[in-house]
Amino acid sequence: MISIKVFSDYVCPYCLLSEQVLARAIAGKDVSVEWMPFELRPYPAPTLRPEGEYLQTTWAQSVYPMAAALNVPVVLPKVSPQPHTHLAFEGYQFAKEQDQGEAYTHRMFTAFFQEEQDIGDVDVLTRLATEVGLDAEAFRAALTNRTYREQHQRALRQAAQLGISAVPSFVIGNKLVRGLPREEDLARLIDAEMRG
Repeated sequence: MISIKVFSDYVCPYCLLSEQVLARAIAGKDVSVEWMPFELRPYPAPTLRPEGEYLQTTWAQSVYPMAAALNVPVVLPKVSPQPHTHLAFEGYQFAKEQDQGEAYTHRMFTAFFQEEQDIGDVDVLTRLATEVGLDAEAFRAALTNRTYREQHQRALRQAAQLGISAVPSFVIGNKLVRGLPREEDLARLIDAEMRG
């Protein structure tokens, strides 16, 4: 079995798309996937506004066409400014301990990019966590008390040590792949790694 780490941010539309591309590329293969946090704009840095020219242009010229080609429903969320994701990622650490990390990650992506929910809000995060089977009270307490703050910071330091500077980024065995590869290219890299 080979291990794949996927570094992503919940407010990166290419990371949502990478989830689909990866799922197709690993179908039927003996791999383990671990989602890893990377904050594009860590608090207190300002985040992007969906009404701004940058996001409007990027989505019109790149995100929407790519999502259509992959048949992935997606919408530019109207949440403005975009949420910081440190609390959502601290929630991920909680979910990972309960073996729900992958389901939680998927729910963050769909909540933000398909339902336009504010994933920077503790109430929203708690409701979403219960949808993947996590205990609401324990989850809320973990976020409120910042129980997983250091665990999340450790994961961010690991990303820095690996030279991760953009998302999505994949670590397949010991190879680093930046950006969103095509499904067939990703599958080829995984197959090569499996052959050793």
